[in-house]
Amino acid sequence: MYIFLDLCTLTLKLYITTMSQHIELVVLDMAGTTVTDQHEVEACFAKAARLTGIEATDEEILAVQGLAKRFVFQLFWRKQLGESHPEVERRVDESYALFKEILEEHYHTHPVIPTEGCLALFNYLHENKIKIALTTGFYRVVTDIILEKLGWLEGLDENRVGTASTVIQASISSDEVEQGRPHPLMIQKAMRLLGVTDSKHVINVGDTPSDLQSGKAASVFLNLGVTNGTHTTAQLISHPHDALIGSIDEIVNVIEGIRVKSGS
Repeated sequence: MYIFLDLCTLTLKLYITTMSQHIELVVLDMAGTTVTDQHEVEACFAKAARLTGIEATDEEILAVQGLAKRFVFQLFWRKQLGESHPEVERRVDESYALFKEILEEHYHTHPVIPTEGCLALFNYLHENKIKIALTTGFYRVVTDIILEKLGWLEGLDENRVGTASTVIQASISSDEVEQGRPHPLMIQKAMRLLGVTDSKHVINVGDTPSDLQSGKAASVFLNLGVTNGTHTTAQLISHPHDALIGSIDEIVNVIEGIRVKSGS
């Protein structure tokens, strides 16, 4: 079931879609959107934060999920010690290094499972020749651990770009762009890698506020929040979106609606 922030705006978007308008690329977040996350990433982050002396509530940690994790440690340490404190960067390095150890150990030793509806969506996108790019607040090492366990790394080249026959066509991690979310650079890099020149042919999907903020910053055609990941409807409703959906397989209905309106 869709929950629209502005039903009139979304309806208008679909009705002004012309014969030339079509979706070329769907950009999806990983943990909580395409990869099941029962708050494991949040727990790994909280453990590293606690063990290195950061004083942050569970609510504060949840609020920054989806952002590049080193950046988040910077936010917390600057808040705790002061913006210009000489110990900030050393503390950030210490917290981030421990987080990476904890996170990599978690993904090496625990199963990795696609979210409900993920594989059905992938099959639909393949059948309709729509490219798939995964973006993430993770760094490349742990991103590859996850992709390999899922079988999604197979066939990707050294730049993590695939072909029409690979499960995904591109993977972009936050350490491969100058600025991660909420900035649009990962979405824009996915477009460049896959030869998509117009953001109005792109759908962005994620389960965190920063996912939605990056989609808005990239001026994508549709910016969709999924509510069965790490954030609920109540937690996403105030952030920029065209629709909130219960699971990502509902994207099929969204795209089919666009195809009907465009006559394609």
